[in-house]
Amino acid sequence: MGLNYVWDLVIRAADAGTPKDDLYFAPAKVYSPYMELSTETLNARTVEERTVEVNPYYRFYDIFRDLFDINNQEDTEFRRTLFDLAMHFLTDIDLMQGMNKREFYIRFVLRDMEAGLFGDGVRDRLKLLNREEREVVACNLLRLYETGEAVYLLKDTMRKLFKHSTIYANCEEKDELLFYVGQRENEITRAKLELIKDLFLPVRFHTETYWENHFGIVDVEDTMRVDHIAMY
Repeated sequence: MGLNYVWDLVIRAADAGTPKDDLYFAPAKVYSPYMELSTETLNARTVEERTVEVNPYYRFYDIFRDLFDINNQEDTEFRRTLFDLAMHFLTDIDLMQGMNKREFYIRFVLRDMEAGLFGDGVRDRLKLLNREEREVVACNLLRLYETGEAVYLLKDTMRKLFKHSTIYANCEEKDELLFYVGQRENEITRAKLELIKDLFLPVRFHTETYWENHFGIVDVEDTMRVDHIAMY
């Protein structure tokens, strides 16, 4: 199914790296009375253009019925700007409908991280995460404030951002955590790991990181493959 509602388009655009503030909403010159968006491709699933043509009467007839009267040719640019501002406002309301109090708290945590209140490193690395990953981090950070379960939430966040990861604890002789990431090391994966450690790693722990190759564990066949064993 293609895009029909403005809120759907805004979410798809955000997933593709285009924030809603970069979108410009304009009243469509030609549109279907049965759709809110006027796109060139009826079944479009992605956002191709920054200018989004909208049928203003599909859901918001009472708001826009007098704004674009065909006989009114005055202040065209002003009315288009007003339309763009109004659609952004209405879209924000759409996106917030159905949110509970906890979801608002998660938004506040995200806003604080993006504003640099958790440090410049966290702010810069957060930009490398997609929308779902940012919400995972913010949700678990909120849970950290509520429960104080830092190690559990460290493991949970790692597993959600790195699907094949495992964290091993070695606390017999020293407070040590061994991170097996299960992915190739590059600038982005390294930054994600550092973000998780900055937010959830207790200060007392020393860490070692293993990326693609797992250190050998006796009787665990997957970790004992020749030429793929990391040294501990």
